[in-house]
Amino acid sequence: MKRRTLLKTGLLGFGALVAPTLPAIAKTPSLLDPNLLKKAKAALDTHHLPIKHTDVIGIADYALHSAKPRFHLVDLMNGRTTSFLVAHGRGSDKRHTGWLQKFSNIPGSEASSGGSYVTGQAYIGKHGRSRRLAGLDPSNDLAYQRAIVIHGAWYVDSKMVKQYGKVGRSQGCFAFSETDLDHILQRLGTGRMLFADKGSNEIGTALI
Repeated sequence: MKRRTLLKTGLLGFGALVAPTLPAIAKTPSLLDPNLLKKAKAALDTHHLPIKHTDVIGIADYALHSAKPRFHLVDLMNGRTTSFLVAHGRGSDKRHTGWLQKFSNIPGSEASSGGSYVTGQAYIGKHGRSRRLAGLDPSNDLAYQRAIVIHGAWYVDSKMVKQYGKVGRSQGCFAFSETDLDHILQRLGTGRMLFADKGSNEIGTALI
């Protein structure tokens, strides 16, 4: 099935799940790179047709170590940014250093893919409550087929960072702490943009 068809068939429909009442989220000092924000805004302009809602965007800065709150929810209406821990794919960091070494769009690579995504419907899968994603760029246009989604994971939280100095790795998905997941799923609702790249701290990114 072509990607355009996928975007039209249920991917952008509202999920049947209703998020519970959310606790107050403690604000984390933002590490958002201004230049990466500019790139994300430019991508938002480029993909204005599939991106139906432009109030909030998510930005993953994979130049930062996994121990850092490197996923940023940016409210473009008031300029506020809230940052969270997020995992990268094990295929992007085979030695589990905590640093993303490379992006990949290859099925079976278990790597993270850089580029722009549009958020789809929420659902309950093997990782519990999750949200589907579709890639909008050549660097990530197989994301839907690869089942790259937003989900929660036990291996992503501050306790893991304190004990191991890093969080665990996903199979290419954007995996968040279970305590942050409800907030992420609600704020990044259907038809919004998630952007993944490396900011100015990057030491080089390979595309395999």
